Amino acid sequence: MKRAARVRTSLAVALVTGAMLTSGCASPAGDKSDGGKEAAAERGRYEFGLIGKQAEGGKPVRGGTLDFADYAEARSLSPAVTYATGASGGSAMAAVYDVLMRYDSETKEYEPWLAKSLESNKDATVWTLKLRDGVTFSDGTPLDAKAVVASITWYQENKGADTALLAPNIAKMQAADDSTVVFTMRTPWAKFPAMLAKAAGMIVAPAAYAGKEFKPIGAGPFVLDRHAPQEEMILKANKKYWKGAPHLDAIRFFWPLSDEAKLDALKDGTADVTYVRSAEVVDEAVKAGHPGELTLSSLGSVININSREGRPGHDVRVRKAIALALDPDLESKRAFKGKGLPGKEIFPPESQWHSSVKPLGTDIEQAKKLVAEAKKDGFDGKLTYLGGTDPLNRTQAVITKSMLEQAGFTVKFDLATSIADRVKKTYVDHDFDLSRGASSVSEGDPYHRLQISMNSKSFGNPGGYADPEMDKLLDVLHGAKDDQQRQKAIDDIQTRVNETVPMANLGASASLTAWGENVHGIVPTDEYMTLFGEAWIGK
Repeated sequence: MKRAARVRTSLAVALVTGAMLTSGCASPAGDKSDGGKEAAAERGRYEFGLIGKQAEGGKPVRGGTLDFADYAEARSLSPAVTYATGASGGSAMAAVYDVLMRYDSETKEYEPWLAKSLESNKDATVWTLKLRDGVTFSDGTPLDAKAVVASITWYQENKGADTALLAPNIAKMQAADDSTVVFTMRTPWAKFPAMLAKAAGMIVAPAAYAGKEFKPIGAGPFVLDRHAPQEEMILKANKKYWKGAPHLDAIRFFWPLSDEAKLDALKDGTADVTYVRSAEVVDEAVKAGHPGELTLSSLGSVININSREGRPGHDVRVRKAIALALDPDLESKRAFKGKGLPGKEIFPPESQWHSSVKPLGTDIEQAKKLVAEAKKDGFDGKLTYLGGTDPLNRTQAVITKSMLEQAGFTVKFDLATSIADRVKKTYVDHDFDLSRGASSVSEGDPYHRLQISMNSKSFGNPGGYADPEMDKLLDVLHGAKDDQQRQKAIDDIQTRVNETVPMANLGASASLTAWGENVHGIVPTDEYMTLFGEAWIGK
């Protein structure tokens, strides 16, 4: 596979994995403490962050293996190959490498983790990273400024998924001294710290990529012990970890086939931690009071529309008719027993970025008019829908077909048996009219995934949507210096989405990392990953 195609594929795996597994309704939100909470309470949906009964642990206990019923396997521990999210093996990678920065969902800030500090000049065009003294990789070599520069350079040369954001924006990286890295940007980038909480901030040792075969050598709290693909991955403690030897002896990752099985494993004690995102399972786990971290992802359930020339979606009237015909609340009732976070706004009421700009609603009569207009100009009304063959995806396909055909479309199914096939057809071959997916925009850095999903030059833009005005608005969001400017940019983006319909949004999603009451010291971070360097299992 060519490098550009590989970038599309590695990025797409995270965006498509678990697509349409929109998460459950949450326990009612409390008083309005930030944007959207009051509206969320009116809709009876969740508050996000740490939830459940977080038991006091007392003095940490040493020893034992923590069993993690994870969502998906990291087939490679290379940050340049596997997209680092909690849904694609990112927590295992974070255990091996750590991250320079960590996202705190309580403070809504990116804070130094492996790094000592990260500060910018006044206009956010120069960022200075300070490293902690004495940190070494698990092979004993120093994690110094040269190693950081070399690792991020290697990541980009090997087309890690975020290279498309890093390469155009970073003008220069240099090791000013052994403990200082200076990043010079081409334009202001106030949310740059977010990039160092993701795969690029997982610093790999020079020896990891020195030979022909990649070796997972990092400075994290664990090292690879054994990997039996599709069975288990065992990481053992790195006694040289910079925060001190981990309390745990090891972590065992395994991958039950369904979210129901993952939650059952937590209930019966065969798992100490699990990660789930299915609507009904998340809802059940939250209502049961399991301790954990509930994470909101906006654009968590979308219908990608292929807008390339020659496709029906090239006509904005067709795209708008598709969006107007779809009813997220109806799909939630039929597919998820009313669970989930259905809605058409980019950022739901629970989000700090919830916009006052109303999204396109559901209007079947207006959809019919737009379809009729397009047919007069030669459109035959036919659409091909790419989805999965499992029962849930089949149900969603039938619901979508029914809603679209009410508007005058004729829908033919193309149901693929594997996620890999859907990824290839959507992101590499572009062989679809409509495709189920998710953009999964985080609260910490809304620019990151919005840019990936809608920028005209992004490999992760599945529909080939290209709008010069949207590109400009994304640039404004990228350069926003504070939350007020960021919100204004998001309001303008929502307005432009209503006008040009890059995709049909069906709602946000919630994912839950849940752990047993005797598990302590887990630290959630960005992209729904977790850090285990201070974790331990009580008696």
